[in-house]
Amino acid sequence: MGFPRGAVIAVVGPTASGKSDLAIELARHFDGEVVSADSMQVYRGMDIGTAKVPASRRVVKHYGIDLVDPGEPYSAALYQGHARAAFDEIAAKGRTPVLCGGTGFYVRAALDDYRFAEGEQVGNEVRDSYLALLEVAGSEHVWGELLRLDPESAHRIHPNDAKRVVRALEMHAAGESYAERLDRLHAIGESVPAAFVGIDVDRDVLRARIDQRVDRMREEGLVAEVEGLIGKGFKDGVTAKHAIGYKEVALALEGAIGMDEAFERIKVSTRRYAKRQRTWFRADGRIAWIDGNAHDLGLMLEQACETMEENAEKGHHGN
Repeated sequence: MGFPRGAVIAVVGPTASGKSDLAIELARHFDGEVVSADSMQVYRGMDIGTAKVPASRRVVKHYGIDLVDPGEPYSAALYQGHARAAFDEIAAKGRTPVLCGGTGFYVRAALDDYRFAEGEQVGNEVRDSYLALLEVAGSEHVWGELLRLDPESAHRIHPNDAKRVVRALEMHAAGESYAERLDRLHAIGESVPAAFVGIDVDRDVLRARIDQRVDRMREEGLVAEVEGLIGKGFKDGVTAKHAIGYKEVALALEGAIGMDEAFERIKVSTRRYAKRQRTWFRADGRIAWIDGNAHDLGLMLEQACETMEENAEKGHHGN
């Protein structure tokens, strides 16, 4: 099967569904390169907790990882510029870009005609003030402030999702509603032609995989990774310090909770995150879903190629 020049293959799905492995297989099959769409993998040194593909397994070139230090701000607007530059670079080599994403907004920013307002790429005083409040009062209190100011948006965001709560408050201060923008997002058309492949995994199977992955992170040295980041000023980071896995271990290192409890919290938070990912991607009718329960890469590659070929024949690869 051929693939349209300039088009992107987008592999999406919840965490622990096998996206990274399938993306690499698709890149090998189509002589492509991988562009990660993960809002936490952009940070250098955050490797184990974000499940980055180890350098030894990157048999094709990867973009979108290790872009900034944990203390630096990053945004979907900045990511959009990076991803599109990567697409152009890969296409210029005559190769196929394979976007691999669990952060739904990053996937859409990369591929769809999303225009970011001026100033969203950098921090501002409103954002900084709410981040400071978050440190002092906690996520529930900050979410309560959003509930008071913009109840519709508050009900669309989990109280523990501090990053989005702060973003919604920032938008409210600028006279915009997070909920309204979210509704508009689903009506935005494509900017980059893409073929979407989603990996579907049964809830119980995914739960077991998540638990196993978190246990493996502990064995591989997540605690030491967090200790090293704290030593480099990690706790002063704008976004990275709120990442699942890192915030829980940091609490345990402070003595606020036990380390066993920290890892149980990571499992619960990751399951909740996977549920939000499912909900986000299920709302996108462009995605053709394949069965990832067995994690049989050969079978997944075959299914992915079949679904893309069927959609290409119907003219759906970029329309």
